Amino acid sequence: MAQDRPRVVIVGAGFGGLTLARALRRDPVEVVLIDRQNYHTFQPLLYQVATAGLEPEEIAHAVRGIFQGRRNFRFVMGTVVGVDWDAQAVLLEDGDRIDFDYLVLAAGATTNYFGIEGAAEYSFSLKTLEDAIALRCHIIRQFEEADRHPERIREGLLNIVVVGGGPTASRWRVRWWNGSNWSFARITRTCP
Repeated sequence: MAQDRPRVVIVGAGFGGLTLARALRRDPVEVVLIDRQNYHTFQPLLYQVATAGLEPEEIAHAVRGIFQGRRNFRFVMGTVVGVDWDAQAVLLEDGDRIDFDYLVLAAGATTNYFGIEGAAEYSFSLKTLEDAIALRCHIIRQFEEADRHPERIREGLLNIVVVGGGPTASRWRVRWWNGSNWSFARITRTCP
């Protein structure tokens, strides 16, 4: 990459970061994309992983693969912990610094529980692949427990409460409702 080109550092390999990196493909800039994971997660399908409809690798795509062959692109796997605005450098958790001419922060969002008491302590967030896998494992364990102790089903062992009304919660409810008559024997996905 030519050093005389301005460097655009993008923090976050979500939809925003990827869209910008793609849009700059022909521009006379050096693009550095930083993310703590080396893959992009197609978040609209996280509920499918959580409900055992898809495997995690079906919605995760390697960032380097997405931009394979791009000459003005570099990916850095790392966790951004700060910005030195005076020196125009992004600070990484491991102590590295990445200089920039332009900085775009597209790091995504965190779960907002909207002050609902107990939601953070007793629920599963669904923003990352790790979240989806944790929720999937919990559901599978509940089904395993119900298989061993069917009397606990009446006690609410398989009850699920969805907090929120956004797209993920809506898809989750539809998926769960449509699958509520599943038999345990039809669950073919595993819990790692």
